[in-house]
Amino acid sequence: MGFRKKNKSPPVLSHEFVIQNHADMVSCVAMVILLGLMFEVTAKFAIMFITVQYNVTYTLGELTFFLYDRSEPLNFYHYGPKDMATVFFYMLIAIILHALIQEYILDVSAFFRVAKDEQKMNRRLHLSKTKHSKFNESGQLVAFYLFSFVWGSSILTAEDFATNPTFLWEGYPHNNMVFQVKFFYICQIAYWLHALPELYFQKVRKEDIPRQLYYISLYIFHISGAYVLNLHRLGLILLVPHYLVELLFHASRLFYFSDENKQKGFTLWALLFVIARLLTLTLSVLTFGFGLSRTENQGFSIAEGNFNVLTVRISCLAAICLTQAWMMWKFINFQLKKWREHSQIQASKKKPISPKGRPSKKDSSRGEYLTYVF
Repeated sequence: MGFRKKNKSPPVLSHEFVIQNHADMVSCVAMVILLGLMFEVTAKFAIMFITVQYNVTYTLGELTFFLYDRSEPLNFYHYGPKDMATVFFYMLIAIILHALIQEYILDVSAFFRVAKDEQKMNRRLHLSKTKHSKFNESGQLVAFYLFSFVWGSSILTAEDFATNPTFLWEGYPHNNMVFQVKFFYICQIAYWLHALPELYFQKVRKEDIPRQLYYISLYIFHISGAYVLNLHRLGLILLVPHYLVELLFHASRLFYFSDENKQKGFTLWALLFVIARLLTLTLSVLTFGFGLSRTENQGFSIAEGNFNVLTVRISCLAAICLTQAWMMWKFINFQLKKWREHSQIQASKKKPISPKGRPSKKDSSRGEYLTYVF
């Protein structure tokens, strides 16, 4: 599935061969797992990779601690070691989808440029290596953020805890999840784990690897933490607005690549970014500082999935606050740099500048939106 430009095939199992054919190799592994469903001996192992595990059925008399008013039995799920197999399978699916989006959408989009003059429709986008890397990164993330935001929003509208903040801690530990919630977290963890080998498959530049490793690791750490500590309600509510903000940023960056004068989306993103950080801090302090600390079910029990002790609460709150502070620090530095560059350009316009001393387009502030970390 790789985008092949060379007629000469690289040596088998060489680095270039693996990079060009990694999606085909991963597809073969996924097909082997799917074929395991056809045989009775291997079906029980294949199901562990494909379907969501740890199903629990509750009758009406046992549903008093849930927020549902239904007469029929309901199926819920909790987590366990078998989830690692499910995450692995959907990580393979994410790698395949990544290759499909790259080859059939991004590589095709990069070839065309929408211009007012119809004769320029077939001109290639003249993107530098840096911009082309950012274009691919933003294109992949836009697809993921859009899908996750729509999916997460649909879950929040279906669950009553989205309308009442007290549901974030009432009845803790929330060790039972509906199918959509558990599958959402499985797919989230699988996607961000797949982003690690993609750094190699996509030949990400060395100077971009630390930046991407930072936010990939943060996503894996926070999402997995919310999943394991039975804080999936809080995690879901915090992820949805965050994904909306990131969707707006990367979509604006894609428009910026097509026309560098289109920068209005970044203004709205900056406003929503600050609001999302305040919302995250408010809900986190409310949940860990006031809600969980006052619930009746205090204690630490791995078997029951209860982690409501002071040490865990402080650690979770500190991790969230430090992450938000780091993001705001990067954001403020980003905005200050942008403001200084804008002031320098305005000052230079007031002075007569010789053609040799005129700043080039590459040195102007038009590249400012390429370096934002998150």
